Amino acid sequence: MKEVTPHQMEELWEEDLLQRYPESGKSEKAKEEFRNYENPGRDTVREFYRENHLNQTYEFVLGKEKDFLKFDRKEMTLWEAVEFLNTLIDDSDPDTDLDQTQHLLQTSEAIRADGHPDWFVLTGFLHDLGKVLCLFGEPQWCVVGDTFPVGCKHSDKIVYPEFFKDNPDSQDSRYNTKFGVYEPNCGLDNVHMSWGHDEYIYQIMKDYLPEEGLAMLRYHSFYAQHRENAYEHLMNKDDHRLFEWVNKFNPYDLYSKAAVPPNVKELRPYYEDLAAKFLPDTLKF
Repeated sequence: MKEVTPHQMEELWEEDLLQRYPESGKSEKAKEEFRNYENPGRDTVREFYRENHLNQTYEFVLGKEKDFLKFDRKEMTLWEAVEFLNTLIDDSDPDTDLDQTQHLLQTSEAIRADGHPDWFVLTGFLHDLGKVLCLFGEPQWCVVGDTFPVGCKHSDKIVYPEFFKDNPDSQDSRYNTKFGVYEPNCGLDNVHMSWGHDEYIYQIMKDYLPEEGLAMLRYHSFYAQHRENAYEHLMNKDDHRLFEWVNKFNPYDLYSKAAVPPNVKELRPYYEDLAAKFLPDTLKF
């Protein structure tokens, strides 16, 4: 884990997702099509999830929320935040010359090409911006990866569920039952999710975007639900309505990588104008 850069870990996680959830109607990619960083890939992903599942406890999440949701790390314009995120690219990574801006634009430009509303396009551009957590010293296992509720029993539909056996919450009677600290169909607004970039960017944007876009930000890595339907017992009618939008967003997140990278210089004025419609001049991180 220590030898894998944040960008490499992100790519390995995305490849793992593509293998688990190939695009509907298409066969899975051949193994040789996936980069493997001299073959540490699957072991690296497994180790990532071992640490993630061991450490993402209910109390851990509450602590991270208390710490980071003060938004006292840095104040930036949207574009300053995007350029700050670009520093995640490591010069030692031989496998990509795409910066984070281009990754964000690949998603949002695919959404725009399909004629979706401007708030949907902006949501696509924003969805990974919470990964600035890595630049604030957060380890990768609490920045990227599949997300899941904490404070209740871990579903066996979560990736690598066997690693939860060492999570202290699995042995705690407050947290290891079906509902744990929650009520049946309480609604996901009342549920604490594992800490990561999804929850962080949602909290930053929650006063600025429509609820459909906010659901996309908050739950785009919640594969145990929007692909496996593992947490119906916690969801209410509003959640089911909003997850229709999460499901619309998901293909753009996973399958929008283009052979030709977007031209950041040409697209920047459009996205600055788009952001000005919805966001304040500066954002607090």
